[in-house]
Amino acid sequence: MKVAATLTVNGTSYPVELDPHVSLLRAVRDDLGLTGSKEGCDDSECGACMMLLDGAPVNACSYLAMQAVGKDVTTVEGLAGQEEVGPLQRAFLQQFGVQCGFCTPGMLISATALLRVNPDPTDEEIRIGLSGNLCRCTGYDGIVKAVHQAASGEVPPLGAALVHADATPPHHAG
Repeated sequence: MKVAATLTVNGTSYPVELDPHVSLLRAVRDDLGLTGSKEGCDDSECGACMMLLDGAPVNACSYLAMQAVGKDVTTVEGLAGQEEVGPLQRAFLQQFGVQCGFCTPGMLISATALLRVNPDPTDEEIRIGLSGNLCRCTGYDGIVKAVHQAASGEVPPLGAALVHADATPPHHAG
């Protein structure tokens, strides 16, 4: 039996009919059509499904949608605000913190939460802040550099020269 509810996602209220046992991830992807957050492990291990719930990161694959009623949910689609791509997202691109892209939505969510509570984190604090997110492609160095770049506030628009002249793309086997 489905239950009428309202989910507030990225500042918009959505009336929905929810199965009481459906995860927040499934509701947001299937019912709202916001597919940025990914389902990786479906067991709260990989962080690909991460969303902000009242500003705090949660693994949406194991969080019930009904628990999110009355709370503010932010998905990766909501991070940029009015911009097409926000500064943290641009930094990920500019610092080569994205390869396959599957983990990127969760990494962006966790990095956003970290920077809100610690606007100038060290490498170790960044790595701890992102420890709930797994990446199998990048080796994390570009991701850490991207978080530092976003923290510095020096993220040029896409297409501009890289902030770090020493940044080189990672080696691709092939």
